[in-house]
Amino acid sequence: MSKEINYAKMSPAEVRGLIRRQKITGPTTGMCDGYAQGNLVVLPKALAWDFLLYCQRNPRPCPLLEVIDAGGREFAEFAPGSDVATDLPRYRVYEGGELTGEYTDVSKFFEERDDLVSFLIGCSFSFESALLEAGIPVRQIEEGVNVPMYDTNVPCRSAGVFHGNMVVSMRPIPYRQVSAAVAITAAMPRVHGAPLQIGSPESIGITDISRPDYGDPVTIREGEVPVFWPCGVTPQNAVMRSRPDFCITHAPGHMFISDVKNVSLKY
Repeated sequence: MSKEINYAKMSPAEVRGLIRRQKITGPTTGMCDGYAQGNLVVLPKALAWDFLLYCQRNPRPCPLLEVIDAGGREFAEFAPGSDVATDLPRYRVYEGGELTGEYTDVSKFFEERDDLVSFLIGCSFSFESALLEAGIPVRQIEEGVNVPMYDTNVPCRSAGVFHGNMVVSMRPIPYRQVSAAVAITAAMPRVHGAPLQIGSPESIGITDISRPDYGDPVTIREGEVPVFWPCGVTPQNAVMRSRPDFCITHAPGHMFISDVKNVSLKY
């Protein structure tokens, strides 16, 4: 993120416009204070029902916000006028379960076929502004890097061809502020809700907290505890395990920024 431009104070439409023109191609953490961000999964219509069920059965790591009809490209409820094929900074395309490329524009894939169904899934970036407003630090924003994310041994409920374990994101929280962080995020179940685990990464299968499976490592200072929240990379993992013929996702940390305020996603 540029240090010369304050993306945090820009409107979602302004930032999406910059993304569409490929002026922004990096992670969206810390952008558009107060507005909900989302994870993207795009699948052929033949797999859409199974994936919808997977999200419904695993609402904490896969909180479904909006679904676009096959062939559509606008998240009309969360961002009228948006274009799912151009409005994320970076996409990943998978064929047969293998990563075949990263793109800043996936329009050509939507033009080549009319059966693609797009899913918008809640993202933990959305509760970060609430943490900051409460005076709780968000380390990856401070350090200008992507949030660290880890595979776990916590199984999700299967649905059709989709199965796998949960992925979590981690933020170091000062001991005295952990209870406040839990309360704030628990009130936002549509963007992952309360933490899954606090302070014992090994209990969920994380053996080396300094080496995240996705994103970047961050500093954990004295007097802080690592706190782990369910993460929207979880459905991507499930998709990869099912090895679909074709799939588009966001690159980790490169989210869709909606026009909906985070406060509207509370209870």
